[in-house]
This record gives sequence, C-alpha cells and structure tokens, in this order.
Amino acid sequence: MTTTTVQPDIAQAHRRALDATGSLVAQIRPDQWGLPTPDDDWDVRALVGHVVEGNLWVAELAAGRTIDEVGDRFAGDVLGADPRAAYDASATAAASAFEAPGALDAPCAVSYGPVPGRVYAGHRLVDVLVHGWDLAVALGLDPVLAPDLVEISLGLVEPDVAVLKSTGAYGGDVPVPEGASPQTRLLALLGRQT
Repeated sequence: MTTTTVQPDIAQAHRRALDATGSLVAQIRPDQWGLPTPDDDWDVRALVGHVVEGNLWVAELAAGRTIDEVGDRFAGDVLGADPRAAYDASATAAASAFEAPGALDAPCAVSYGPVPGRVYAGHRLVDVLVHGWDLAVALGLDPVLAPDLVEISLGLVEPDVAVLKSTGAYGGDVPVPEGASPQTRLLALLGRQT
C-alpha cells in the first residue's frame, strides 16, 4: 500500500493566518500602539508595521519583481495614519499574490532565493502566524493559534530550524519542554517563551 502525504493548501493557510492576525489588529485600541511585544525592541506599532511591510513585499516578489526593482519603496512608516486599513490592504494584496494562477510554482527573488512561491508562502505563513501570537500576548488577548496552522508551520520549521536560527531573524534558544503542545514547540523553536 502506498501512502501519500497530502500537502496543505499553503496559499489558503497563509490567508487564514493573515485573517487571524488581522482580527487582532482590529482590536488594537489607540492607547495600545506603544505597548511592548515579545519581540525585542518592537512595540505593537513596529510589529504590525513589520507584518505589513512583509505583506507589501509579497505582492511585489510574488508578481515577479526583484528586490532591486522594489528598492526602498517600503522603507519607513508603512502604516500611515490608519494602521488597520494599511494592514487590511496589505493582507489582501499578499493573499491575492499567492492565490494567483501559477504563483506557488513561480520563482520569487527573495533575499535567500530565488525560491518557489510555495516556499515563500510557507515562510510568510509562519511569520504572520507567530507575529499574531506576539500581538495577542502584547494586547493581553487569548494567544491560542489555530491548531492546523500550527501543525503546518511546525512541518515547515522543524526541518530547517538550524538554518532559520542562523539568520538571526528568530529569538534565541528556548528549551522545548517534554510533552509540550505543538504550539509551545513551534514558539520555542522560534525563540519564544510561553
């Protein structure tokens, strides 16, 4: 009997992560934008700005543009006067970019690539999902992530955890407790204490 591994619809999973994080962004009160987050040196506004900037890059790189072509277009404040609207517009653009016909197979000229769109979509899924957890913690909201998105993310992170940590983009070493839940494992692998 032959078994096959069913690959998740990474574009749909990415959209769901964007939607989940977007529901948290929608709950940010005006007095909460300066709150600290689990990410060193980032307050809530900087964290949301990071996700929005990443979304804007997706829309460009998944459309076949290069880093040089995009240049410094997204340098500085990408949130403007209406951060919620900026998040929503960027999330729509990023989700649509990966859902476009052929986008998951097309090469994306990311800083560590080029890589197929599905690889880039997976990396963005993890980034958006985990930063959603960061945001929930900062706002004092329920930080429980969608279990299926956690499982997909673990499947993407575990094989490449050494490479991911070597980039410096994720936190330091956090021990994974014995019998830890998938969410706790994912967060620990990416340098977060729960």
